[in-house]
Amino acid sequence: MKIITWNVNSVRARLGCISNVIKGECPDVLLLQEIKCMENSFPFSFFEDMGFVCRVLGQKSYNGVAIVSKVSVEDVAMGLPSFPEDPSARYIEAVVAGKIRIASLYVPNGGLIVNGESYVYKLNFLDKLAEHLLRINGYNEAIIIGGDYNIAPDNRDVYDEKIWHEKVCCTTKERHSLTNLKNIGFADVLENFFDKDEGNRVKKRPFTWWDYKSKSSFAKNTGLRLDLFLANEIATSIIEDVKVEASTRAMEKPSDHAPVIITTKEAS
Repeated sequence: MKIITWNVNSVRARLGCISNVIKGECPDVLLLQEIKCMENSFPFSFFEDMGFVCRVLGQKSYNGVAIVSKVSVEDVAMGLPSFPEDPSARYIEAVVAGKIRIASLYVPNGGLIVNGESYVYKLNFLDKLAEHLLRINGYNEAIIIGGDYNIAPDNRDVYDEKIWHEKVCCTTKERHSLTNLKNIGFADVLENFFDKDEGNRVKKRPFTWWDYKSKSSFAKNTGLRLDLFLANEIATSIIEDVKVEASTRAMEKPSDHAPVIITTKEAS
């Protein structure tokens, strides 16, 4: 099974890019973030014509997440169950193919000011996410949480660690929250694959986000790795490959994020 997580930054504006990725990668499941539309304006027919079913938690102009799948989708949870008071559309979860519990996640970006209101909201959201992942990891299921975490896990995920030192997305507190999710039992899939056999050498990992504000950011590869797949032990055992499809950032009218793609073996 091939699963893609992708912050599309407005699904209706990215249909050309999405079509190219679907044709090139032939995914079974797409986890989309920042769809930026309500359910009644989501492009269902675009996906359904290609054989997908869609489950959508939308929000007007902001946020919004979706699971788009060619395999069965059951036991759908709209919103983070441990954070029912959250007004934003940031989490959707389901069991796909009858075997893998999966979620599309959009963590708050945290604003621009460390310890500001948006930043505190982000940390609170991550605490609530940890509560939920701790609970569901008690299930005897493969669990994969794909999404835009808005955290660069460490300095190998940042183009310039001095520029980004203790800036939002790279602060010690945010990274601690991500480490807490790992300690619950969820591995960073790309980190596991990419760092294998690297020993003590420090090597940059592939980035997934390049700022729109600088027209040359992608050409210069001045990016961050913010888009992750976290997987529990059962899921990790069936994941065969992971990659970042950075070429999408060079497409016409691209998202500022690139898709991250994993391939799994058949779950038992």
